[in-house]
Amino acid sequence: MAKPGSGPVPVLSGESADSGPQQQRLRGGALGLLDIASSTMANIGPAMSFYFGFAFLATTAGVASPLTIVAAGITVALLGNTLSQFSRAHPSAGGFITFIGKTFGPTSAVTTSLLVAFGYIIAISSVVTISGGFLETTLNYYLGWNVPWIIWTLLLTAGSVVLIVRGVAVSTRVAGLLFAVEMLVLVVVSIAAIGKQGGHLSITPFLPSHINNGMSGLAAGFPLAVYLFIGWENSAALAEESENPRRNVGRAVFSSVAIMSVSYVLFAYATVSGFGYDVGKVGASSVPFVDVAHQTLGVLAFFAYLAGLTSTLGSLIAGTNSQTRLLFNAGREGLLPAFLGRVHPTRRTPTNAIIVFVATAVLIIGGWGLGHLLGHAGAMDPVSFFAESSTMGTILILLVYLASNIALPFYYRRYHRDEFGVVRHVVLPALGAVAIIVPLYYLAKPGQATPYDWFPYLALGILVAAVAYALVLTRRDPGLGERVGSIVADAE
Repeated sequence: MAKPGSGPVPVLSGESADSGPQQQRLRGGALGLLDIASSTMANIGPAMSFYFGFAFLATTAGVASPLTIVAAGITVALLGNTLSQFSRAHPSAGGFITFIGKTFGPTSAVTTSLLVAFGYIIAISSVVTISGGFLETTLNYYLGWNVPWIIWTLLLTAGSVVLIVRGVAVSTRVAGLLFAVEMLVLVVVSIAAIGKQGGHLSITPFLPSHINNGMSGLAAGFPLAVYLFIGWENSAALAEESENPRRNVGRAVFSSVAIMSVSYVLFAYATVSGFGYDVGKVGASSVPFVDVAHQTLGVLAFFAYLAGLTSTLGSLIAGTNSQTRLLFNAGREGLLPAFLGRVHPTRRTPTNAIIVFVATAVLIIGGWGLGHLLGHAGAMDPVSFFAESSTMGTILILLVYLASNIALPFYYRRYHRDEFGVVRHVVLPALGAVAIIVPLYYLAKPGQATPYDWFPYLALGILVAAVAYALVLTRRDPGLGERVGSIVADAE
């Protein structure tokens, strides 16, 4: 059976054959397995995610919050199976957009492209903000400088964009290097903190009886734990620039999830034990891990700040690299405006998509800040914005995860019936879909504080608008369905 999308590629309306989507190719073979795996983990940003997420997680789930992380790691591994199975059959820079679109048709592809665009742009705005915010905090603490965080944010973002535009290989390796620095610091501080506790160590954090309110506490903390892993899907969008993407995307996903799961459990145990298993004190700390570093290393706690800085910057670079490929491919195939689907003639980077992606994120930051001022909530601080924007973006991204799990069995039954397996293509994605419903429920349930209470309605509005736009576009462009997934990453 021929691979779907391996046939001739239709030319977009108004384009010549020389400028069609097949000619707008990224630089193939530029990245190896280590590159895409390190990019994935840099996108996850363990220091950034753990620093600003664990206090709330510990308060919600209790002393046994590491068990919530274990549950989240298993869930993400289930999602990883879905992504790796799709990438093995049809590797594409379009990632989830291609996978869902090939399964359910062009309307679903356009809808997914808009959910992905809004979700990832809103989510990356949290990283853009916290990069400058954490640098402001560090410089103020050590040097007494009071330069506003927005200035550092703009400078770091501009520098990252320049690096990303230069080429995927150099920017990915820089992100990988930044990740290596943060991981080294996190592991050393964690081991030192655990060692300092000596005879006071306990297995309490691993006892289910110490989760707040039992299963309800586990479920309530689950969305927070899942968010620690957001970015795990990074490697799929880099498929077109990867060596052997059918094999390496899956390997990068599973190795990254496994390493991050073990690492987060280590960091969590070091933190709760460092606070004497008192989650009240953990919740009262703005950045619990840094406080543990101060208690453990004294003046050498500077390295914990350094890990936070490298983490935010690495996540910004890796996330932008991956997520702009999704917009680029959607533009190339006509799901989004065509100018997004253009590559630089020599560097082969999706320059237009990169600039639009980052510029929109910056505009969102400005609009969100204006909303705070007009709403009489005062100036917007980076940590609060990080929590708010990452939550909003995650809701949209979780909808895409859910749709991809539902799509997998239908895709394999339609295109690869001879490879269809009940466990890999039905049972595991079904479990992944069920697991995703839990965080979706807790992120959308009534009674949350403002602005979290209106995020579900905003997400629903975006979904309805995306479907409406998709219906109009597919009627205007009958050939759209043939272009979805038409460019396979490893096709010549």
